Amino acid sequence: MRDTFMKFIPRVVLLFGLLALPQGAIAETTPVVPQSAQQVRLSYAPLVDAVAPAVVNIYTRKTVAARGPQSPLFSDPFFQRFFGNAFPGTQQRRQENSLGSGVIVSESGLVVTNHHVIADADDIQVILRDRREFKATVLVSDERTDLSVLQLVDVKGALPVGRLGDSDAVAVGDLVLAIGNPFGVGQTVTSGIVSGLARTSLDISDYQSFIQTDAAINPGNSGGALVAMDGSIIGINTAIFSKTGGSQGIGFAIPSIMVKAILTSATSGTPLLRPWLGFDSKVVDWDIANALGMDVPHGLIVEHVRQNGPADQAGLKSGDIILSADGKIIEDAQNLRFRVATKGVGQTVKLRFLRDGTAMEADFVLQVPPEDPPKDPVVVRSNAPFAGAVFVNLSPALTEELNLRLDRSGVMVMEVARGSPAARMGLRPGDLLKSVNDYAIKLTEDLRDVLSDPPRTWRMVFDRNGETRTIEAR
Repeated sequence: MRDTFMKFIPRVVLLFGLLALPQGAIAETTPVVPQSAQQVRLSYAPLVDAVAPAVVNIYTRKTVAARGPQSPLFSDPFFQRFFGNAFPGTQQRRQENSLGSGVIVSESGLVVTNHHVIADADDIQVILRDRREFKATVLVSDERTDLSVLQLVDVKGALPVGRLGDSDAVAVGDLVLAIGNPFGVGQTVTSGIVSGLARTSLDISDYQSFIQTDAAINPGNSGGALVAMDGSIIGINTAIFSKTGGSQGIGFAIPSIMVKAILTSATSGTPLLRPWLGFDSKVVDWDIANALGMDVPHGLIVEHVRQNGPADQAGLKSGDIILSADGKIIEDAQNLRFRVATKGVGQTVKLRFLRDGTAMEADFVLQVPPEDPPKDPVVVRSNAPFAGAVFVNLSPALTEELNLRLDRSGVMVMEVARGSPAARMGLRPGDLLKSVNDYAIKLTEDLRDVLSDPPRTWRMVFDRNGETRTIEAR
């Protein structure tokens, strides 16, 4: 059986060698039979040996509140006097453990992982491939990018370090490895290809332009490395698309250019400030492309430009079609937001766009959205029919934080207490209060004035996603 298999190997190798030759070269090439088993062995082992030691297991512990089945009997003061809260139906605290993966990216012990791996953790333990264990503290944890940077405590001895590569150099079809700790079985390596780039419509994080791969990624792989064939780490594995909870060949990784931006924030000690675009937009679809005479739908069409914002200062106008940023094709707004977020405040992005069919360029200076006007929250208590609601002033900063359209401004409902009069009235977070008894509400101080001398009857006008709603109450 073994002799038959060894005779078969050279034929397979020869076949793949012939298929890999340029067209027209087959007839000019003399086949050479491999002379040893080493010549026919293809393996990722050297690559794994170089990278895998820098990929770590992360174990977290956090305290959570849990409540068992509720029974009116257990709420009786008599039972509580004798049994306290240690019976079903009362809130109890318990320890919850979870696991994930991470990558050591510096000799000083910086580890990159996902935010959701360590979120709300009371204790974080990092275990290396060589079984060394370290306690870790959180330097930066950013929910909007789903990235965190940890610092290993009391590092002794040299640490293996993973090298971050250039995710912009990745192409669909490139071979990749995914390294992590799926299901807690231990460090595992899977292989595949890059099956997609700039995936944005996943609702995983606020800044998304994911690398898609068919390398098997499963629970526990989160925070692990997506590795290119040159040994560089081009992404941090973060999520899968699955109907079963297991790998179905569709996994996603955060590109290394975003990881580098988070690391810069962590090492510099400066907060992670995100630039804002200062305009609303929508994707150019077939209908828009046909109306504009474009051969194929491509880019973003600018709609509302905020006065004195960065887009206005760059000279963009309503109707412009943004095609690329720093030479990278822009397919949708998420892709553009991701691109500018990796650059950082104070940097300049070169935008290429169409205006009336003419190609143009603009230098887009990245700025922090101003909090003007300040939030100045108003908590409505018992002197109004919408008690239990919290109102704030909308500003570019809050609009960016909540990912709202720039054409929305004024006084907005920020919170509504459950079971409150405001909740029973049907108010929702995001509603804009336009007027009370025909008195325009432009700032929260206007609402404060109304509440200082409350009327007997109330006629309130709200805007909900562009739809006007009038509520009358006593």
